[in-house]
Amino acid sequence: MWKSGSKTSVGERSDIPADGVRFNSGAARLARRDERLQMVNDTIRSRGVDDTRVLGALANVPRHEFVPSHLQSLSYSDQPLPIGEGQTISQPYIVALMTFLADLGTGQRCLEIGTGSGYQTAILAEMGATIFTVEIRPDFARIAHARLMSLGYEPSQIQYRIGDGLLGWPEIAPFDAIIVTAAPERLPSKLLEQLAINGRLVVPVGPPDGVQRLERWIRRSTGNDASAFEFTHVLNVQFVPLQSSM
Repeated sequence: MWKSGSKTSVGERSDIPADGVRFNSGAARLARRDERLQMVNDTIRSRGVDDTRVLGALANVPRHEFVPSHLQSLSYSDQPLPIGEGQTISQPYIVALMTFLADLGTGQRCLEIGTGSGYQTAILAEMGATIFTVEIRPDFARIAHARLMSLGYEPSQIQYRIGDGLLGWPEIAPFDAIIVTAAPERLPSKLLEQLAINGRLVVPVGPPDGVQRLERWIRRSTGNDASAFEFTHVLNVQFVPLQSSM
């Protein structure tokens, strides 16, 4: 989850709804559509992400449904926003960029590490892939699951797991793409091992308070040494740390 560096004053209050709160899927997808289209044109397409499938996903998913109620007015600004417990919903541009780097095709299998609010999960599902998402915080996992189901995402599209994301989901590997939405200090070797041939790992790597690098690793052959992968340093970033039991 992209770490907030914005000068906008926003609170860190948690806004996780109580059990029984439902989300309005039909109205939510229509509401504030003009704001989403403006966000896509002004802050994503203008910065070089021009893949029409990615832009369509960002235009279709109602980001305001994933933002705490007291921050609703900032839903379509190009900034991360706090969602409680020190976590954030990522900046729309970074969500778009990571989705583009994952290069998902219809019917492919994508592992997401860090469900968080569920926003990146929804964007990935819009790409036509089957998403396997892992979240270490049970409350976040529960609320994201309810929110995504209410927005119309079926169990056949998104499968959920509560657990340590650094372990991946080995029993159902390999994956065509893996996206990590928070930053481990070191490259997660167990996730590299779970990539299919030509599979893509998109991950921010680095210390919590230092320079982190958004990296893409593509498996080009069998084996798990460096020669089996193609590596790209995309840009420097600042994400919240990836929580792990390890």
